[in-house]
Amino acid sequence: MSKSGYQARRSAVHLLDQVMDKGRLLSEVIGGGALQKLAPEDRARAQRLATETLRNLERADRILQKHLKKTPAITVHNVLRMATVELCQGGAAHGVINDAVEIVAKGKRTAGMKGLTNAVLRKVADKGVEEWEKLRVPRLPKWLRKPLAQAYGNEAMLSIETAHFAGAPLDLTAKDDAAAVAEAVGGELLPTGSVRLQDAGQVTALEGFKQGAWWVQDAAAAIPARVLNAQPGEKVLDLCAAPGGKTMQVAAAGAKVTAVDDNPARMERLQENMKRVQLKANVVVGDVMAQEGQYDAILLDAPCSATGTIRRHPDLPFAKDGSEFGDLIGMQEVFLDHAIGLLKPGGRLVFCTCSLLPDEGEVQVEEAVERWADVTVDRDAVLVDGVDPAWVTEEGGLRLRPDYWSDKGGMDGFYVALLRKGQ
Repeated sequence: MSKSGYQARRSAVHLLDQVMDKGRLLSEVIGGGALQKLAPEDRARAQRLATETLRNLERADRILQKHLKKTPAITVHNVLRMATVELCQGGAAHGVINDAVEIVAKGKRTAGMKGLTNAVLRKVADKGVEEWEKLRVPRLPKWLRKPLAQAYGNEAMLSIETAHFAGAPLDLTAKDDAAAVAEAVGGELLPTGSVRLQDAGQVTALEGFKQGAWWVQDAAAAIPARVLNAQPGEKVLDLCAAPGGKTMQVAAAGAKVTAVDDNPARMERLQENMKRVQLKANVVVGDVMAQEGQYDAILLDAPCSATGTIRRHPDLPFAKDGSEFGDLIGMQEVFLDHAIGLLKPGGRLVFCTCSLLPDEGEVQVEEAVERWADVTVDRDAVLVDGVDPAWVTEEGGLRLRPDYWSDKGGMDGFYVALLRKGQ
């Protein structure tokens, strides 16, 4: 990291501007090269600063509103937010405030606000820390909070927000021997077979990374492939496959897997991952709807709102407003029908989404069964090792939530169901 941390802080403010002002996701901005000129340690710090600021945005704004007569320009506001989070989490006031003032001073449109920046942050440094821990757990925006409260109740909604605020540990999926991986990396072997690290550090430095013994994959995201239960020699189609966690699981089971996704950059990453873990798949960069043939088993991880991943991606509630969800739900229905049409008689299909919204999970499966007379839900199939039977929903799918396993660090929100096609 650079001595002052200035480059990392300036880059973090740029990331925040892109999310808060332009409605872009951090993954999109970073994937576009926003941090590529930074040293690796500054790159990591910039991303962490932006993520922590977004996770704590409500708290930062509550502290700042006491010291601002009106809301400043977005960049200045984001500088103040980031610095407030750093200060209230124990950051050294001298370095934090100096860098914040310098970032504002060097902007053509913001230079006139450097005095205000200095004055406000000195007040925050003086009294903000003691106020910080008294503030409530940050809430989701109303556009998302309302449907989730309706789906799960207010008490569960609060638990979900608490899980989001806590962030996420690092989960690994082992290529073959999960117990050996857990021992090698000093992690916890979870009930479903994933390996969890609470403080992982640099991923590429962990034991077994270079050897391809495992890959990073949230414990919830690893469950759909376990439910599919691919068998050696089976012809399996993985739709919307990138970046490849589920593809690797299916390939490791010995199945003949075809991985399809229309994003070239993400598919390049999939191929890199497959090479590192020494597994093979037929990789197709293309449209789901263009796929043909007949398969023993299909895994469809459909495009969705990604509302189940907020504990790892706190930018989502601020970059999105829910307006595109209707189109996504329509796309899921079309993809699901096409996938069912690609199943051999007697074949099985896992439909999953990393969403907390029932319209992207339970409702999709209920309606698919109504449309397809020869398709049924196999409710027993979702009861893989480590799954609580209480997580099985009325129509026979599996509802996973961030507040489950709260004592272990939670999990992503996911919906998983296995559909069987008649002979």
